[in-house]
Amino acid sequence: MKQWASLAGAALFAPYASAQFTMLRFACSQLVVERTDPLVNPGVLYTPHLHQIVGGNAFNASMDLETYDLPGRSTCTSCSFAEDFSNYWTAVMFFHHRNGSYIRVPQVGNGGPQGRLINDGGLDVYYIPNGRVTAFKKGFRMLAGNAANTDPSRVQGSYICHRCWPSTSDNPFPGGAPCTGSDTVEIPRDPGCKMIRQTIYFPVCWDGVNLDSPDHQSHVAYSSGNPGGGGGNCPSSHPVKLPQLMYELMWDVSKFADRNMWPTDGSPPFVYSMNIGGAAAHGDYVFGWKGDTLQRAMDNRCNLNNDCPAAGIHFQQPAVYNSCKKPQQAVEQVDGWLASMPLGEPAIKA
Repeated sequence: MKQWASLAGAALFAPYASAQFTMLRFACSQLVVERTDPLVNPGVLYTPHLHQIVGGNAFNASMDLETYDLPGRSTCTSCSFAEDFSNYWTAVMFFHHRNGSYIRVPQVGNGGPQGRLINDGGLDVYYIPNGRVTAFKKGFRMLAGNAANTDPSRVQGSYICHRCWPSTSDNPFPGGAPCTGSDTVEIPRDPGCKMIRQTIYFPVCWDGVNLDSPDHQSHVAYSSGNPGGGGGNCPSSHPVKLPQLMYELMWDVSKFADRNMWPTDGSPPFVYSMNIGGAAAHGDYVFGWKGDTLQRAMDNRCNLNNDCPAAGIHFQQPAVYNSCKKPQQAVEQVDGWLASMPLGEPAIKA
C-alpha cells in the first residue's frame, strides 16, 4: 500500500512523470454564481456569502439532499463526465481595489503533466483511489473547511492551501505536490503571482453509516496518509475508505499585479466572498453520479477525463459541458466592478 501511494504521488504531481496509477481528473465549469447553499443553509436565498456552483443543473436551494434525485432531475451537467450530476461548490475570490470596489477574479483551467483542462470558470475535480475504495452513496454530502474561520493555525495546511503561480502558464510546472513546499493557508499577497492555485482536499474516511452529520463533517475523517496519494489508513471510528476527493481552482490574478491598485491600509487585495482571509476557504459536496458509475470507475481504474467503457462513463466536449447553465435563484449582480461584495443582506426563504 505504501509503495502504491508513493507511486501515485509521483505520477500525479511530479512534472512530466509517467502515469503509474490512475485517477479521475476532469473539468467542471460554472453552473451558476449565487448566494445559495442547500447544505449549510437549506431553502434559503441570499445566504451569507456568494458561491460558485458546478455540476448537475437540478441544483436547487431547497432540494432535500437525502432524497433528491440529482441524476434523474438534471438535464445537463457542467462537468465533463456526462454521468456526473453531483454538485460541487466553493466561495468566490474577489479583488479589492484601493478605491473600495470589488470584482470577481477570473478562473482558468489547470494544465500540468496530465494535460490542460478547459473550464468556463468553475474548478477541476479529482477522485483519487488508494487501493480498494467505496464510492459515495446516494444522498451523501460533506463539507471541507470552515467559512467562519479567521485563524490560519486552525487549518491543516496539507488539506487546504494556496500556491503562488509565477506566470499564466503552467509550463514549467511550479513546485511539487499540492499543499507542500511554500504553499500557504492564507491567500498569497505577492505581486509576482500571476495565478493563485487553491487546493481543497476532502476527508477520505467514512463512518459507513451516516450520509451526513449536523456539522456536515463528523461522519467523515481524514486518514493518516498523504491525501495526494489517496490517503492512508482510516481510524476505527471511520473505517470505510472513500475515494480522495480534491478540488483545484486556478484564479487568474495577472490583471491585478499592479500594487497601485491594491488597498493602501494593508488589507489583503484578494479575499473570498466571506470577506475574510484564506483560512476560511471551504468546499461543499453533494454526490450525484448516475447509478454505480463512480464505483465502477474506481474499480476499473478509469483514468483522467477519458471515456471509460468498463464503467460506462463518457467524456463530453467542452462546448457541451460549458453550455450547461442555470439562472440565478438569488438574483443579484455578481459581475463587473461592484461597490460592495454580495454579502450581509437579510436571508430570504425560497
